[in-house]
Amino acid sequence: MTVTERPWAEQAPPVQDAPPYRPRVAELPSDERPRERLLRLGPQALSSTELLAILLRIGSAREGVLELAGRLLRDHHGLRGLASADMATVSAVHGLGAAKASTIAAAFELGRRLALEGDVPRPRVSSPADIARLLQGELELLQQEELRLLTLDTKHQLLASTMLYRGSLNSAPARVAEVFREAVRRNAAAVAVAHNHPSGDPTPSADDVALTRALVAAGELLDIAVLDHVVFGHGRYVSLRERRLGFE
Repeated sequence: MTVTERPWAEQAPPVQDAPPYRPRVAELPSDERPRERLLRLGPQALSSTELLAILLRIGSAREGVLELAGRLLRDHHGLRGLASADMATVSAVHGLGAAKASTIAAAFELGRRLALEGDVPRPRVSSPADIARLLQGELELLQQEELRLLTLDTKHQLLASTMLYRGSLNSAPARVAEVFREAVRRNAAAVAVAHNHPSGDPTPSADDVALTRALVAAGELLDIAVLDHVVFGHGRYVSLRERRLGFE
């Protein structure tokens, strides 16, 4: 061994680059903090990360609120993915918990309700394509099966979109009385139902057809028309009415 050589155990470990330092909100100049920027410039000037950070208010011991908000959006592939995530999944994210997850869910729900009110004409449901425009973007991303109810007025304009059941990966138990309870409460003239198949295949199951048949029969008794039952998969959907399944 030459004098310049050192045993492996004595060699210095390789130098690793330190992660880039990201200042926390409290360390930013006051005019660069999300809340102050919103007050000065309006919400439209802020990024989605900044708006979400305002909702979250604080981060965690290991990351600031802006980092937390950015990670949340990245992990859920943007706002649409975050909006479709269930409460348990969001609550389990490090740095969140039930309180912050509830705040996020409330913000998305307010946005959905805003889209249904005011001077903007309410969407009209007259075909499976109309149901797809309302629900496909959200339902096809879900990892659990959900049953949605669209309640409609006499002109088949949308009164409300309601999530009735969230099931396991392969079932969404439904009771006909629960489906119509919301319709009666809103004085609806018609309804449409939809659910997703997390497998990605929208082919209706025997249970889907049986539920449709029971809904149609109950609707006739209550004088509430069942317009359709649509099943969503990944990028595709099937209308049970078009296939005459349960609408015999």
